[in-house]
Amino acid sequence: MCGAPDQATLLPAGTDLTKETVLTGKVLAGGLPVGGAFVRLLDSSGEFTAEVVSSASGDFRFFARPGSWTVRALSRAGNGEAVLTADGPGLHEAEVTVG
Repeated sequence: MCGAPDQATLLPAGTDLTKETVLTGKVLAGGLPVGGAFVRLLDSSGEFTAEVVSSASGDFRFFARPGSWTVRALSRAGNGEAVLTADGPGLHEAEVTVG
């Protein structure tokens, strides 16, 4: 079982978006959410950094540092990726389409 927090829940209490960088989004196939996808976070050099499993509603979330990131989703519906640039603290969102 994955030790990552429930991806469908709100940000944890005490999360300060003026100081923390949060990468969040949704995995979609044909416009519909994909639950159970393995969502990987790769740094700007393509190195694996972290992995979570998307919630039933396709949601995922990572706490990271500012920078350029690739979010890659692997699922039964297919694979896909999105590039996300977090230029500083705050909530940074991306949709990853798989198929």
